[in-house]
Amino acid sequence: MSAEPQPGALNDDAVIFFDGWSSRKRRVELRFGAMLEIVQNGATLASWPYDDIRRIEAPGFALRRETAAAGELARLELHDPRLHNEIIARCGFLGGRVRPGANRALLYWSLAATASVVGLVWFGIPFAADRIAPLVPPAFERRLGEAAEAQLRAIFSAEPCHAENGAGALAQLSARLQSRAALEQPARIEILRSSVPNALALPGGKIYVFSGLLTRAETPDEVAGVVAHEIGHLRHRDAMRKLIATGGTSYLIGLLFGDVTGAGALVFASKALIGAAYSREAEAQADAFAAELMARLGRPAKPLGDLLTRVAGKENGAFGLLHDHPLTADRLAALAAADKSERGPPLLDDENWAALKTICEKVDVKPEAAR
Repeated sequence: MSAEPQPGALNDDAVIFFDGWSSRKRRVELRFGAMLEIVQNGATLASWPYDDIRRIEAPGFALRRETAAAGELARLELHDPRLHNEIIARCGFLGGRVRPGANRALLYWSLAATASVVGLVWFGIPFAADRIAPLVPPAFERRLGEAAEAQLRAIFSAEPCHAENGAGALAQLSARLQSRAALEQPARIEILRSSVPNALALPGGKIYVFSGLLTRAETPDEVAGVVAHEIGHLRHRDAMRKLIATGGTSYLIGLLFGDVTGAGALVFASKALIGAAYSREAEAQADAFAAELMARLGRPAKPLGDLLTRVAGKENGAFGLLHDHPLTADRLAALAAADKSERGPPLLDDENWAALKTICEKVDVKPEAAR
């Protein structure tokens, strides 16, 4: 038995071959040439390239060919230890050596997989969100909004403000805005007591304006512009799109099975509605909607930009209005360009404006004097 790679017959009754296509056991000879030749009665049954030969995890010394061309179950069983070193000397990959170019191929596949994931995140999920959000049933959206509402109040330690005169002024402002907004479902607008200058729209039609923003407002048009902007987000179902894009496939599965009120929904809601900003496109569309709505009411759009600029100079909280709605020069320029000036009556008179500004002030109720 020569170790030289020149062709030469090795007769050994202890070599068993299974061709992988039948269960027949064949006693064969091995010839070591350019490839390992498996021979029976002078006829070559198979030729295996040395680089394709691998060890099988099994008792004894068994081999297989890496490619399926030999049959997935094809194998050689070598029961003579004298053949083991002969095989190992020629089959370099039996010792764990990596095939030339394998690392490069692995790197290319890894890069391709990474590019696919990045493409899915940046393009696939937003594309799906834009098309799936309009199809989400309103009942699901309302349930999600209710679940997110409790989480929102807990995060901001906020409670609704219900001072009677202020509530009436808010209802008047809401009615004026929604009369020209053409919403499919009425929006429910509420003021929350919180020093954070913020406003946001939840899935299902709820809009919250925080008292910290109301305090910084100087005119009814500034508050109306903020509310009109949030109505724009409702009209475009931006909150739903953002939740789908943030939650990805896991959230979509939850929607399919109606699981939108559990802990998973709350996590997604708190992250997507509070911890992430809308896209620039969504903000621009909401601004354009607000400007158009204000123009329909004969009111200017520029005050919204004035309020945002004022908040930008004072805001220092992590969850302020500009965190969720980043202010850019383009936004301010677009609002100024869309301004149609004042052509209609004020949305609130001075008395109602003063009432709205004090909607969160607590009123001490004094007991009636004893008679």
